[in-house]
Amino acid sequence: MAVKIRLSRCGGKQKPFYRIVATDKESSRDGKFLEVLGTYDPRIEKGFNFKKDRVDYWISKGAKPSGRVSVLFKEANAANA
Repeated sequence: MAVKIRLSRCGGKQKPFYRIVATDKESSRDGKFLEVLGTYDPRIEKGFNFKKDRVDYWISKGAKPSGRVSVLFKEANAANA
């Protein structure tokens, strides 16, 4: 089973809100997931938070972040530096 770290959409129409989840690569965008790792709200400037220890755990197990999630992690590291 290949694991991806990606966004799962929540929220209403015209009000996007995303969960960052660890999920099987084959499951649908909003389908079953293994664990919720954080949240992302694109409507506010600092609307991104995640559990760094759990993200590191999943990456050490071979999980690959999606393109947008990779960008968010890089921005979070730049903000902390």
